[in-house]
Amino acid sequence: MAGASSPASLRASRDRQLGKETIHSDLFKNPRVPFAFALILADAILVGLIIAYVPYTKIDWDAYMSQVSGFLGGERDYGNLKGDTGPLVYPAGFLYLYSAVQNFTGGQVYPAQILFGVLYIVNLGIVLFIYVKTDVVPWWALCLLCLSKRIHSIFVLRLFNDCFAMTLLHSSMALFLYHKWHLGMLVFSGAVSIKMNVLLYAPPLLLLLLKAMNIIGVVSALAGAALVQILVGLPFLITYPVSYIANAFDLGRVFIHFWSVNFKFVPERVFVSKEFAVCLLIAHLCLLAVFANYKWCKHESGIIGFMRSRHFFLTLPSSLSRILTKEHIVTTMFVGNFIGIVCARSLHYQFYSWYFYSLPYLLWRTPFPTWLRLILFLGIELCWNVYPSTPASSGLLLCLHFLILVGLWLAPSDDPYQLKEDPKSQIHKKHK
Repeated sequence: MAGASSPASLRASRDRQLGKETIHSDLFKNPRVPFAFALILADAILVGLIIAYVPYTKIDWDAYMSQVSGFLGGERDYGNLKGDTGPLVYPAGFLYLYSAVQNFTGGQVYPAQILFGVLYIVNLGIVLFIYVKTDVVPWWALCLLCLSKRIHSIFVLRLFNDCFAMTLLHSSMALFLYHKWHLGMLVFSGAVSIKMNVLLYAPPLLLLLLKAMNIIGVVSALAGAALVQILVGLPFLITYPVSYIANAFDLGRVFIHFWSVNFKFVPERVFVSKEFAVCLLIAHLCLLAVFANYKWCKHESGIIGFMRSRHFFLTLPSSLSRILTKEHIVTTMFVGNFIGIVCARSLHYQFYSWYFYSLPYLLWRTPFPTWLRLILFLGIELCWNVYPSTPASSGLLLCLHFLILVGLWLAPSDDPYQLKEDPKSQIHKKHK
């Protein structure tokens, strides 16, 4: 009959209506999404006001522009790319990125501040997406991500390259949540090409790759990441390879004691010594090993048990695939990076961006009461806003970091896997 709806179309229309009602119901019951959008809007207004009314502080911008100008002028010897703060010490991705920034802004500070303001909001949106998807932090605590005076300053008043590196890092984590491991590794490698601090995430990420894929998948993902580094550095690797590797990937740099926010209570002669650096490295590796064995691989009977399991070598059966939970992915990466922060010899003020966005998540992963979580958060923010840092503020920061680490150790370890039955197997069972 003309105009009459078929039973199939009626069912489809009913399903669509039910789907819309479910979405509206979920939003009403879980205010995270609308609250996150409200935070983005409010912070965008705040960023605009900061750019308009708070004076810019000159630190590294002129040096960045000098180094970029040398590169654009044809210089390929990394040892000759210098600014007023010294030689270039970042991988080549930094040069390409800031060449584009210079072209877009004309090297002027004000348009660059607007660009970094947009970057701040984009990064905040990505981080809020991760928090909403993991469902660890209560909705009201998401506002903590917008309350840091130091982070706003790092982005729109200082224009540091850390901002781009961390935005790409958070983007890669968002991809990992959906098990886009190969694409995520390409983005992760892009972040490393801007600043090497992103490598603090590498040990826990390697463990996640081994859990998520067979060995062939892991090798191909790592090869893709390595290829990005080769392609990015190619103009320098084929001209002055030693100079490029020595300057862009210098793991033995000694930072100035005065500018460090942590370990300021350590005498300078000890602070700059190789022995102190080695002790911190050993502590870093030991903490990673202990957390990997007793926390991240607890459900696989430790690292040895995990390595012996067939999942390390083979593809899982097609009828039953075990995939990592979003919470396990984010927890492992954030905790692994935080261990690196705790054991870092020197943390300059811009380095706060390396882990600030993980703090609410880490705090709500501890068994501490809410009032203590908030005190720890505010205490860390206070330490990062003491300028110049003092032995007292530095000592307090270390104590707060250590307390969070203890809390993470005491927290229960959730099952890292969720079972997801293969659709073909479901169809087979349905027709049985």
